[in-house]
Amino acid sequence: MDIGLVGLGKMGGNMRTRLRNAGHTVVGYDRNPEISDADSLAAMVEALPKPAVVWVMVPAGAPTDATIAELKGLLSEGDLVVDGGNSKYTDDAAHAASLAEKGIGFVDCGVSGGVWGLENGYALMYGGAEADAAKVMPAFEALKPADTPDGLVHCGTTPGAGHFAKMVHNGIEYAMMQAYAEGWELLEATDIVDNVPEIFASWRTGTVVRSWLLDLLVDQIRADEHLDKIRGYADDSGEGRWTVQAAIDHAVAMPTIAASLFARFVSRQPDSPAMKAIAAMRNGFGGHALH
Repeated sequence: MDIGLVGLGKMGGNMRTRLRNAGHTVVGYDRNPEISDADSLAAMVEALPKPAVVWVMVPAGAPTDATIAELKGLLSEGDLVVDGGNSKYTDDAAHAASLAEKGIGFVDCGVSGGVWGLENGYALMYGGAEADAAKVMPAFEALKPADTPDGLVHCGTTPGAGHFAKMVHNGIEYAMMQAYAEGWELLEATDIVDNVPEIFASWRTGTVVRSWLLDLLVDQIRADEHLDKIRGYADDSGEGRWTVQAAIDHAVAMPTIAASLFARFVSRQPDSPAMKAIAAMRNGFGGHALH
């Protein structure tokens, strides 16, 4: 198939390559002219046969809003826009409704796979009408992991279903990473065990906690055993906050995921105000030392 791809960063660039490796024609556009196939969105759309399919891989929020608004002016009835970025699921209904004013279809697609997706394929969670999804299905099939029926799922016909599923996926990811990190810190803190990297490596085979995240952590601590080269700061990219907010909205208890999100906030404090208050109270009731 022919497809336009907007945003050729770490994910988008690798997706373009994987699609081309599968025999598809990709016209990519990026603000960086050194990696772009077209010098503008308009030129990219002009290069596509009708009905045109355009996949958007730009940062969530204003950049995605602006890109979809510009595409609305360039595309026509029967064309399709796929938002494969990490957009908040509540944004998708507005995008779908706006594009529908011109008869342009919309599919939201959560994409997971990171920089390894080029080789391993991507897990794709999409939402929208079946008829719209059919227009981009050849690309879905090329991007998903090969030799497995899993990795591609229609999450629902409501706009935002795919991004909602990806949001929950990322919330779970927060909690899994936090658990591994806390276990690593405890092993590092004790004199009872030796060779912490190989302890973690031993969990990669046959245990109930084996995962790709564990593989990645083992690679990191084998290269830098005590992670001395890494600052203890972790950003949150939005999905963790949105997951916790959705849990509140639906009265679903998510104590583990919420705690992992708040742990990232703590990482940004060089001197925790809350710990100052705790130290002050401990000093008040027990005379514990203030450091």
